[in-house]
Amino acid sequence: MQNLPLIAITMGDPCGVGPEIIVKSLQSPQVAAGCRTFVIGDRPALERALSVCQSDLRIHEIYAPEDAAATPEGCVALLALSRLSADDLQYGRPGAAAGDAVFRYICQAARFCLEGRVAAMATAPISKEAMHRAGHDYPGHTELLAELCGTDDFVMMLAGDVLRVSLVTIHEALADVPRLVTFEQVLKTIRITAEGVRRLTGITAPRLAVLALNPHCGEGGKFGNQERDVIAPAIARARADGIDAQGPLSADTLFHFAQQGAYDGVVAMYHDQGLIPLKMLHFDDGVNITLGLPIIRTSVDHGTAYNLAGTGQASEKSLLAAIRMAVRMAG
Repeated sequence: MQNLPLIAITMGDPCGVGPEIIVKSLQSPQVAAGCRTFVIGDRPALERALSVCQSDLRIHEIYAPEDAAATPEGCVALLALSRLSADDLQYGRPGAAAGDAVFRYICQAARFCLEGRVAAMATAPISKEAMHRAGHDYPGHTELLAELCGTDDFVMMLAGDVLRVSLVTIHEALADVPRLVTFEQVLKTIRITAEGVRRLTGITAPRLAVLALNPHCGEGGKFGNQERDVIAPAIARARADGIDAQGPLSADTLFHFAQQGAYDGVVAMYHDQGLIPLKMLHFDDGVNITLGLPIIRTSVDHGTAYNLAGTGQASEKSLLAAIRMAVRMAG
């Protein structure tokens, strides 16, 4: 038990389904068999989730990651950074108090990872609106964690057992994407994705498919020149560095071959281009991974699901997959 990796699980927005999917996940024998865990979050929210899920688990409050080793059987180790009032814990009502608490959960987990006190962090879904109301203006987890780790060399990947898709641009307006797809950004994404897929799969020379930005790869310049001027040169440089990258390839056909195992990873140019097919195949078990950081961070690939909060019906499959992947990467 002492040799198992220690995973910090951040609660996410306590007004969403995060507390409930955490409770459901920590009831799973496979989690206990593969790692030690503790939750960073809110005590009243976790108490409420235990009741909603009709769980027999009990809360064991800790004050440092090292205390998690002494958690009694049948208990959830909780490092409580907040004790929000009932008014601040209304289901589906993102507020400033909860948003500030969420921000502190993420920052503390990242610090523990950077200090080597935990092996990895797995995150439940957040409300960007709540964080914005609290004065923390980040597009999402990925950008906040990159700032906390002091790096610009990060890539967002969503992965399942079949597809692994990384993004050249992440949370950007579609109108801004063409100018953000630069040679440097495409090359950086290919390089970080290759290393990330190696770490995830153990494949020493992963096969990467790099998508075009425009339909039909630009149709010889009729629909755009990014393929010729930006994406193809970045692929050529990556190949010169020994990376098995293919493309540019049309997104409308590529995923048919990728899901059959022709590629180990896919580099998409923008959010929906890559994540719509990923979630079609891995809606329940997809995992969000931030590559390029000096720490291991995995997450669910869904949002706060306010419509399900408080019902106990939200699926824990994505969080279970995130914990499993964090353990695999830590190992």
